[in-house]
Amino acid sequence: LLFRDGTLDAVDRDEALLYRREVTNTLKPEAATRDTGEIALRIEQEDIEMALLEFRRDGKYRAMGSFPASVGNPMIMVFYESVVRDMAETAGGSKHYIRNRVKESLIQPAEVETGTATVDGEEIATQTIRLTPFEGDPNADRMMGFGELELSVTMSEAVPGWYVSLVAEAPSPDGSGPVYTSHMTFEGTEQVQ
Repeated sequence: LLFRDGTLDAVDRDEALLYRREVTNTLKPEAATRDTGEIALRIEQEDIEMALLEFRRDGKYRAMGSFPASVGNPMIMVFYESVVRDMAETAGGSKHYIRNRVKESLIQPAEVETGTATVDGEEIATQTIRLTPFEGDPNADRMMGFGELELSVTMSEAVPGWYVSLVAEAPSPDGSGPVYTSHMTFEGTEQVQ
């Protein structure tokens, strides 16, 4: 479900998918400010169809990369890579170690929760998968709250591009609230200029 092929096949090529990324980081608030913004995904025909990603914040635009559209929606990769980067930047540790633990959790069998969400004022059926990549990790107590990181991906056939929301949350070791959150949420579409 997480890496489903064909999730961009039905997306109108004259529209861009818009996602809002909201980040909080009590240990590095400047990083949270830097990383909060909007991500636009549009599909262009080059030699093959490519999904082009662009980060937008404060009227500025930055290319984030391009990915073969036939593979599916690259937002799942953007989500997990941004969480890996944020965790390494905040808590220290090896990006490779963090990435490998997250990758490992992404391919493990997981329970699928069914539910609903409201998108554009309409209630839609959803499926959610929750992952805890550092559960039982011998280094978890040194991860500044990230040892209890939970990744939650909510998907729906009713949403263009498949992903409704991609959420990462790491609780504070003292229980005072999350030390880190990253919410990527589908916001809608816009016409491509």
